[in-house]
Amino acid sequence: MSMIDNDWLVPLKKEFSKPYYKDLFEFVKNEYSTTVVYPPADDIFNAFHFTPLKDVKVLLLGQDPYHNVHQAHGLSFSVLPGNDIPPSLKNIYQELHDDLGCYIPNNGYLKKWADQGVLLLNTVLTVRAHQANSHQGKGWEQFTDAVIEAVNAQDRPIVIFLWGAPAGRKAKMLTNPKHLVLKAPHPSPLSAYRGFFGCKHFSKANEFLKANGVEPIDWQIENI
Repeated sequence: MSMIDNDWLVPLKKEFSKPYYKDLFEFVKNEYSTTVVYPPADDIFNAFHFTPLKDVKVLLLGQDPYHNVHQAHGLSFSVLPGNDIPPSLKNIYQELHDDLGCYIPNNGYLKKWADQGVLLLNTVLTVRAHQANSHQGKGWEQFTDAVIEAVNAQDRPIVIFLWGAPAGRKAKMLTNPKHLVLKAPHPSPLSAYRGFFGCKHFSKANEFLKANGVEPIDWQIENI
């Protein structure tokens, strides 16, 4: 694994020495050595590499990585260029179009968001190939809860998107009055029509950031 080496180390370093993380590390190491796991090991912590804690403006919480070949690369909802845009991301793009007028791009590569301060965090950071949720309950959730707690502790305006029931359950951890927590159904085709479409989270986020003197996010993903 390509380890975290930026300012995320300050709140997360203690996690690496806890018993649960040692068990998680051994489990993940064994999985990578005996089966196919996504994302590639060096990409597991990309969300932290691309978006230092001091730069976080928005936390966008996903679940576990895409489990098909060449898709996952360590950022929630994002896929590497050359892949079809997954259904949930298509719906995110549709909401962006309806909310802010963004054109729908030809790719699902969201690194532009990460580079601007959007922490694209999955609650589980690895998955066995073609087996959704196969690494749930192994310890990643405790680690990413520590990440959420670190974001919650930041003494500045941050927006948190909680889409779907699993993400929504994290709301109780988000107690900082300086932050804006926005909840909606998940953008998957199964639930997007229950309130994700029309939630206007992207414009609400930018209005909040601007009102607090923070540079808003340019949400438009360009064609490749």
